[in-house]
Amino acid sequence: MQYAYYNGDNGVGPNVYSATLFQNFLTKAGHDPVTGESCGTGQCVINLGGQKTVASVALIANGISFAIMTVFFTTIGSCADYGIWNKWILIIATVISWAAQYGFLGITMSSQWRAAMALYIISYITYGVTLVFYASVFPRLARNTQTTKDARGALGRGECTPEEYEHVEMMERNRLSVISTAHSNWGYIVTLCLNLSLLLPLAEDPMVDNYTLAFSNSYWVVLGLPWFFLQKDRRGAPFPKGSHWFTIGWKQIFGAIRHFKRLPYTFIYLVAFFLLADGLNTTGSVIGIVQNQHIQFSFLQSTYLNLANATTSTLSCYVFWYIQKWRKWPTKHLFVVTNVFTVFIAFWGMLGLWTNKVGFHNTWEFWFYNVMFGLFQAPYYAYAQTMMSELTPPGYEGMFFGLFGITNRVSSLVGPNVCSAIINRTGNNWSAFIFLFVDCLLAATVIWFFVDVRKGRAQAIAFSIEERGLNGEVRVEQVEKILLKEKAVQQS
Repeated sequence: MQYAYYNGDNGVGPNVYSATLFQNFLTKAGHDPVTGESCGTGQCVINLGGQKTVASVALIANGISFAIMTVFFTTIGSCADYGIWNKWILIIATVISWAAQYGFLGITMSSQWRAAMALYIISYITYGVTLVFYASVFPRLARNTQTTKDARGALGRGECTPEEYEHVEMMERNRLSVISTAHSNWGYIVTLCLNLSLLLPLAEDPMVDNYTLAFSNSYWVVLGLPWFFLQKDRRGAPFPKGSHWFTIGWKQIFGAIRHFKRLPYTFIYLVAFFLLADGLNTTGSVIGIVQNQHIQFSFLQSTYLNLANATTSTLSCYVFWYIQKWRKWPTKHLFVVTNVFTVFIAFWGMLGLWTNKVGFHNTWEFWFYNVMFGLFQAPYYAYAQTMMSELTPPGYEGMFFGLFGITNRVSSLVGPNVCSAIINRTGNNWSAFIFLFVDCLLAATVIWFFVDVRKGRAQAIAFSIEERGLNGEVRVEQVEKILLKEKAVQQS
């Protein structure tokens, strides 16, 4: 049933169509700063605290979204570790996202672009929240599958080594993450195909885009509602006495930061992923803006391009998973492969600053981008989550996935604002790619060479044991050998 929810929460509505509708309304409401007429092939600006380009305003909307998510994840994130907070945060965020997307049915004129901006921000924020708090369930699920329980029992009886047990749990985390991502992409494909049943016969209807967004949203509602009632009750620890929901997140975050020396690889990964997610998410936003302009905001063309993305995304999830099972590669190896193409996409966009032959100026490049994004970036999201789960102390998933939410979604508070300023200053959308290429390359380099997942996993388990004691989900044997070896190296 958890796969069904993720199948519906595929992002077609809040991440694709909402953004296209919003940018379309911006363009219709804008004007050419040279001629003063409606936007054509030249620059397009709109008044928002002064004249700003449409691309800049779209990036500002993303920046506002990420700023609000920052406050939310830091304030509420840790609450998900206690009682049934995770369940209710997920339910409430989902319902609000549904309402915001249905709200676009009331947006029919370009003069309503501010309302469109508000609905886009609300739907995008709540969509981001659903992804983070749904993903935070995976580590707990991985520790409670029958395969992991059997392996943990064998470890306790001395029938397997700690390394063998860790491999079993690592593979279970990857299986859940990768297959869930594949199910999300299956939902992406099905939703886009169903949308063609509206887009083709109603192509001349001025409301067809609004109807299509509502239809996509309804697909999520149908698959998401059963999860509300059928999900198993996996309660966290009791809420600490004397604590308040509004302050416990900040206290735990500051407390976690104070433990940087005990969890160095966890925090190095969080900082590096902050930069990497900032680069990738903002690169996607800038390419999306350029792509929407190139296809003239056509939902039909957007659907075809995203079908290419969704199909290759689904295929790549299974291919990466079967390669990992066959070669028995650790999570980081697969994640590094996806990082190479994260850097490459930004590099390709940067080339467009100096030539029109490549660099997202041509139709074939947007097909190329969507195929490449599907092949390598869908596994990127799956393995990024698994890397985080491996470096998270058991029992602290809500707190650390809250921090991960900040780095993953909210990191783009930096990128959109920097790129917005660059584009406003230069008047050229492609100039932003220089910053994004450097950002992605720096972050990927840190992850490749400075994050030791094996040691980081041992430190995370040791941290959990020291803070909360032994329980049915962790064993001292998992960390003794690694930490004793590390201590001997330090003493020598």
